[in-house]
Amino acid sequence: MFEIGDKVFYPMHGAGVIEAIEKREILGETHKYCLFTIFGSNMDVMIPLKNMEKTGIRQVVNKETVREILHEFHTEESTCKLAWKARFKQNTDKLKTGKMEDAAEVVRDLLHREMESALNASEKQMLNNARKMLISELSIIKNISEDQAAEMLILSH
Repeated sequence: MFEIGDKVFYPMHGAGVIEAIEKREILGETHKYCLFTIFGSNMDVMIPLKNMEKTGIRQVVNKETVREILHEFHTEESTCKLAWKARFKQNTDKLKTGKMEDAAEVVRDLLHREMESALNASEKQMLNNARKMLISELSIIKNISEDQAAEMLILSH
């Protein structure tokens, strides 16, 4: 399923590229491991190949899906009217899914909320983390810098 050179997304961390798939012996057991680098944080990750799906790691979305997500990001209004605790839980759950469209919704909704009133410290941090994850995937899909990907999000906000 996963191969060297695949562009992947690791929920709650960001996008990266599979650098190697190797057999390693750890604690006396030999397994195949997938080694990849998360670009936004320069983090190297090694996960047993058999656990890749359980961790939520997925292939990055295609360019057509990005186009649709960005269209919704720039045109849809936030409809979230929850109290901050419920909103925070809902947004955390969305980010844990690892779906690009969910991360885009969190960023969009928090940006809209920030325009209405200041975000609390927890939501500011969530916005920054969600934005970084979204930017990392955009940059790897479109083969652009993270600064250029960030500009794509700023256009309408």
